[in-house]
Amino acid sequence: MRVALAQINTTVGDIWGNVEKAVEALERAVDAGAGIVAFPELTIPGYPPEDLLMRPSFIADNMKGLETLANEVPEGIVAAAGFVDLDADLYNACALISGGEILHRYHKRYLPNYGVFDENRYFREGAGASMLRLDGATVGVSVCEDIWYPGGPAREQALGGSGVLLNISASPYHRQKGAFRERMLSVRASDYGCYVVFCNLVGGQDELVFDGHSVVFDPEGKLVARARQFEEDLLLVDLYPEEVLIQRLHESRPRKENPERPPEVIEVPAYREELSEKSGRLRIEDLYPEEGEVFEALVLGLGDYFRKNGFSRAVLGLSGGIDSSLGAVIAAKALGPENVTGVLMPSRYTSEASNTDAAHLAENLGMETRVVPIGPAFDAYREMLAEEFEGLPENEAEENIQARIRGNIVMAFSNKFGWIVLSTGNKSEMSVGYSTLYGDMAGGFAVIKDVPKTLVYRVCRYVNESEGREVIPASILTKEPSAELRPGQRDVDSLPPYEVLDPILEAYIEEDKGVGGIVASGYDEEDVRRVIKLVDRAEYKRRQAPIGIKVTSRAFGRDRRMPMTNRYFERDPEEAVER
Repeated sequence: MRVALAQINTTVGDIWGNVEKAVEALERAVDAGAGIVAFPELTIPGYPPEDLLMRPSFIADNMKGLETLANEVPEGIVAAAGFVDLDADLYNACALISGGEILHRYHKRYLPNYGVFDENRYFREGAGASMLRLDGATVGVSVCEDIWYPGGPAREQALGGSGVLLNISASPYHRQKGAFRERMLSVRASDYGCYVVFCNLVGGQDELVFDGHSVVFDPEGKLVARARQFEEDLLLVDLYPEEVLIQRLHESRPRKENPERPPEVIEVPAYREELSEKSGRLRIEDLYPEEGEVFEALVLGLGDYFRKNGFSRAVLGLSGGIDSSLGAVIAAKALGPENVTGVLMPSRYTSEASNTDAAHLAENLGMETRVVPIGPAFDAYREMLAEEFEGLPENEAEENIQARIRGNIVMAFSNKFGWIVLSTGNKSEMSVGYSTLYGDMAGGFAVIKDVPKTLVYRVCRYVNESEGREVIPASILTKEPSAELRPGQRDVDSLPPYEVLDPILEAYIEEDKGVGGIVASGYDEEDVRRVIKLVDRAEYKRRQAPIGIKVTSRAFGRDRRMPMTNRYFERDPEEAVER
C-alpha cells in the first residue's frame, strides 16, 4: 500500500487556490504510484478559518471546492481531504474520495479549545469511527486532535481491525513541539500495533506557523518516514498491512478488549493495488536544532504573512542592537534583501559603534539603508514643551519622545512608499513593558514578539554558524544591551539580567507558576515579585502591539488572554496578615 502525504501550504479563504494546490499534489502522487493521498486538516477552506465560518456563502463555496477536488480523484485512488461539512450543524470534517465520488464524510470528534484553539466556537463534535476497506486491508481515518488522546477513534479503529491509522492535521508550531508530537505518535503506533500516518499542514497564518514535519511510524512505534520542516513536501511511503496482521497473531492483549461501537466500514471500489516500479522509499528528513527551528518558523511566518496579504516590501529601524539585527536577517531571508530597507535614526545618545554595527549588518545582508537623524525633531519637541516642562527633571518622557519620533519616521516611509513596518521588540521586553507605545512598538508586524531575549542571542549565533560567516557582526553579539535614550543607559539598570529575567517570565507566563513556585526554583523573591508586577501592569501595552509569530508554548494574544482591568496579585504572606 503506497501512501502519499501531501504536505501543502494552504491559505485561509483561498478556496480555489487551495483546491488547485491539492490537485497538483494529487497528480504528482498518482504519477508516483500512490493509492492513498492524504492532505492536511481543512484543506479546502484553510486553517483556521475563524469567523469566516459564520458566513453561509463561505461554507457553500467550501463545499463547491470539495466537489471540484473530488472530480479530479481517479478511480482506484483514495484521497483524504479536510473540509467544513454542514449537516444540520457545522463539522470539521475529512472527505474520503475515490473516482469522483465522496465515499464518506468523517466528522472530527475531539475539538480543541485551549491555547490558540477555539473550535467549540464553530463546530459540533462528531460521533463514531470510520475505516476504509481497500482490497482486504483496512485504514482508520481521523482528524488532528483525535489522535492526541489515548482511546477515541484510533483505539476503536485498531480494535476493529485497522492496520493503518491515517490522521490529517493542522498542528501549529512552537519550539520543541515537533519532538513531543513524534513521541506521542510513536506511543499510539506501538500501543495499537498499527502504522500511524500523520499528514500535517505547513505555512504561516497570521501569528501561527505550521511546521509540516509529517511522519509515519510502524506498528512497533519506530519512525520510518519524515517530511521536511517548514516547507511543502510530498512524502511517499510503502506500507505492508500484512505485517500488522502477523504482529496481531502474536499479541493477545487486543483480544481482551472490544470497541464500544464497531467502526463504520467504507468499501473502496476498484482500489488500485498494484504499485509502480518506483518504490516509495523511506525518506527521513533531518530536523533542525531548536534555534534553527525557531529561525525557520520566523522566516516562514513573516514570508507567508507578506505573500498571502499581497505585501512586497518591509522597512524597519536599524539600531545596531541585537533585536533589530535579527529582525533584519529574518526579513532579508523571508522577503529577499532587495525588499528590505533599514532606517538608521541616530540621536545625540547613539554611540558611533551602534551606527557602524548597523551599517555593517546591512552590508552583510545586501539590504538598502537610509539615515534620518532624529536630533532636529527632538530639539523641536524640547522647545515646544519647554514651558510645560520647566523646572522638571528629564525622565521617561524625553526618552519616549525619541522612540516615538523614530516610530513616526518609519511610519512615514510606510505611508509614502507602501512598505510594511516591522517592529523588533522581543518577548522579554514585551512581557515587562520595556517598550514605548507608538514608538518602538509601532508597526504592522512584530517579527520576534514571542522570542525571549536569551533565545534571540542563541538564534543569532545559530545564523552565523549555519552561514559559516559573521552575518551578524560579533560586536553586536557582545555589546551590553541598551536602548540608548539617555547617557550611559543599560537594560540592567531597569531590569534584572536577562539570564535571570527570562526563566522567571517563562515560569510565570507559560507555566502559570506563582511567587512561591518560582522562588522555590532558586530565584530571589524580590526579583520575582518585581517582574510579576511589571508583567501584570504591561497588559494594556501588549493589547496595542502588532501581531507576531508564536514560537513559545504560550504567546501573548490569542494564546494568553488576561484581563487588562485586573486587581488580582499574589500577596506577600506578611502583607496579607496585616490587612
